[in-house]
Amino acid sequence: MSRRDFIKIGAKGLLAGVAFSSVPFLLQGLVKNSSRAIAADGGGLERHNWGFICDNEKCIGCGRCVVACKKENKVPWEPEFNRTWVERYIITEDEKIYVDSPNAGRDGFQDFPPKLDVPESEVWKSFFVPKLCNQCHRPPCVTVCPVGATYQTHDGVVLIDQDHCIGCRYCIQACPYGARFFLPELGVVDKCTWCYHRINRGLIPACVEVCPVGARIFGDLNDPAGTLKTTLAQKRFYVLKPELGTEPKVSYIGFEKGVY
Repeated sequence: MSRRDFIKIGAKGLLAGVAFSSVPFLLQGLVKNSSRAIAADGGGLERHNWGFICDNEKCIGCGRCVVACKKENKVPWEPEFNRTWVERYIITEDEKIYVDSPNAGRDGFQDFPPKLDVPESEVWKSFFVPKLCNQCHRPPCVTVCPVGATYQTHDGVVLIDQDHCIGCRYCIQACPYGARFFLPELGVVDKCTWCYHRINRGLIPACVEVCPVGARIFGDLNDPAGTLKTTLAQKRFYVLKPELGTEPKVSYIGFEKGVY
């Protein structure tokens, strides 16, 4: 029996009494405890503090970001495996919300007209929303991992050590943004890393590089003159589910309500 198999059996036995369905209700406690992981990695952020902007006023739902991510990070082509994806939101005059994401937005939306039960004249607003890991400052996924396979780097990016991941999937349940997925062939969890292997070499994430309209902006929150920081200073922005206290580092421009 390998060390990994031994840890996997032991961890599953230890956690067997905790139901997956209970994890979302523990988020408040997990968020508070996750500060320990940050402190253990050097006491806080150092030279860089990476951040991300998704501009919904610019996004055209072309899907190039999804394709580029899959190619760059060797993510399976099937639409259920995604480090990033695009959703289409349609909000009616009476505030009904319709959301779809055919093939995770990989193939664009032109060939997938929305199926609505209301006439187009009653549509108040429609827009595309890119989704990806929020790289939370207080990530609950880090706290629930029983073997420390999920961790936070000194510059604030949450990564997975797949050599140590035991596939228990507690982190998937703990993530309130649906940003993690399980790879059955490998028996491990995967997620967006903001192309950490690229940004460590001075490159931008693949999805940012291929966006034809500049709807994705990546940069250093510690750089006051950088595009990311200046854009946040000039635009009104929002984060997803701020009430959970995870302090997500993906900021959205172009919507005020209805996105979750």
